Amino acid sequence: MKGDRVEIVVDTGDGSRQYEVTATRAGRRVEVRIARGVVEVSEITRSGTAVRTARFMAGRTLALVEYPADGGPRPGE
Repeated sequence: MKGDRVEIVVDTGDGSRQYEVTATRAGRRVEVRIARGVVEVSEITRSGTAVRTARFMAGRTLALVEYPADGGPRPGE
């Protein structure tokens, strides 16, 4: 849903760095996948095509925070 965002904080060795992936248009969503030591955050269209993808080493990821968009009912409510 437009406005959904995920914030990722990664250890850089001499500090930390913050990244953010946001669903920028109506009908898009942000999905998080963790597999084989890699954290993958993607902005996905209605048809399931990834528009933007950010990949990080899971061992270097300090925090992963999901922020749902404000307003409107949540799926399953």
